[in-house]
Amino acid sequence: MAPIVHRTPCKQSRTLNSRTGSEVFLKLENLQKTGSFKVRGAFNKISKLPDDACAQGIICASAGNHAQGVAMAGREKGVPVSVFMPEGTPEAKVLATRQYGAVVKITGRNFDEAYAAAKKEQLRSGAVFIHPFDDLAVIEGQATVALEMLQQCPALDTIVVPAGGGGLLAGTALAVKTLRPEVRVVGVQAEAASAIASAFHGSDTFPALFLPTIAEGIRVKEPGELTTRIIRSLVDDMIVVSEQEIASAILFMLEREKMLVEGAGATAVAAVLHSHMPFKSARTGIIVSGGNLDISKLEACRKIAASINQVSSY
Repeated sequence: MAPIVHRTPCKQSRTLNSRTGSEVFLKLENLQKTGSFKVRGAFNKISKLPDDACAQGIICASAGNHAQGVAMAGREKGVPVSVFMPEGTPEAKVLATRQYGAVVKITGRNFDEAYAAAKKEQLRSGAVFIHPFDDLAVIEGQATVALEMLQQCPALDTIVVPAGGGGLLAGTALAVKTLRPEVRVVGVQAEAASAIASAFHGSDTFPALFLPTIAEGIRVKEPGELTTRIIRSLVDDMIVVSEQEIASAILFMLEREKMLVEGAGATAVAAVLHSHMPFKSARTGIIVSGGNLDISKLEACRKIAASINQVSSY
């Protein structure tokens, strides 16, 4: 994967350091090719496919970032790509996916409906389906984010990871617990879409909500079976953050770190920024998973975040 993906920087945030009383390191996957970590898993999966398996092309479903990763990886392999994306997908993600050469079909009200449509088309056409998270090759590709973090910041004691379907979180847990089992892995979901947190803690403690969220990239109703098994086995804790906290984290990253970060990418930042960590950490790594925010949503972010008192202190 090295010739294809960027080794993204892992930088300290002085502001987060002072707010948390610990050292905080941001793994900036918003600076990755396609603007998200997703290209890692997509390329790892597609690069392993034999040429004859791709004779009918490649197909996937995505809320945006997986689509761009698959489109780019398919272009590298010289294979046509079709992508099913739900209504309401940010226009920036749709346009970028088309620019990478994929045929985009807007279908369904959410990821799960787009996924069902893509699977139906895959059965008809015989194309290879590239799952966005519940595939070991995809999970292994996402694990390279954590591998880089452990090389760049070897003193980390905690890594905080956003989660939707769970591919990045499962990959992080596999990498970390294999190489540095003492390092804690904490998953973060949007409170509005908290299926993995509910499965991890039990629905009595964490009801599995599925509501609209500013973090549309991790709005997944049904997490993967494989990812859920790995997460239950290896992840230390799962927490959730509110819409207001995610929105304020987007603004924080823009105003203080000069980084444009999408809702999914800001989720793990929100957990640290708003003191939701379940235990004290001296050296915390945060995976900023993506930066594909439609800038027209910034005003909505400001309004959503207005009820968080800390916004005024940035």
